Amino acid sequence: MDDSDRVLVLACRRGDQLAWEKLIRRYQRLIYAIPRRAGLDEDQAAEIFQDVFTTFFQKLNDIEEPEKLQAWLVTTARRKTWRTIAKSHATEWINEAGTVSDQTPLPDEQLVILEEQHLIRTAVSMLDERCQKLVQMLFYDAQPPSYAEIAASLGIPEGSIGPTRARCLGKLLRILKKLDANVFSDNR
Repeated sequence: MDDSDRVLVLACRRGDQLAWEKLIRRYQRLIYAIPRRAGLDEDQAAEIFQDVFTTFFQKLNDIEEPEKLQAWLVTTARRKTWRTIAKSHATEWINEAGTVSDQTPLPDEQLVILEEQHLIRTAVSMLDERCQKLVQMLFYDAQPPSYAEIAASLGIPEGSIGPTRARCLGKLLRILKKLDANVFSDNR
């Protein structure tokens, strides 16, 4: 099944619960990170996350370009974050440490980084299971395991980790190029 945003949005319109769950899983980290990076606490971020997806559900049939869902969700999350900050700014919201949180809006550079991280997570999730596991072991942990541990975990010889890594990264690059072309084709 094609899991593009467009296909999933159309499936959601038909009441497909699995498509809805896939979209939420796909975008939960990105949407939740926007208010967190703007200085809001976990409860506020969770509220914004819920509000974004409630709004998405309410406007599901009004979205004219489902293939641009990521941009729509990010814009909605940013606006809801700014509104929350503006409301709390009036009362000089103070965090648990007793200092005023950074009340500036989320810089565009941070948003670009968040979107790139999301794109990479999406691409990694599209790899086969062995490549996913290898990429996660090599690049997601602050202290990557030794090649001996990786070989044992994957059930492959240590000497094949390098070539396997190269093939997996090649696959990842092809997926990223495809996703990047689909997601950002109108922005270039």
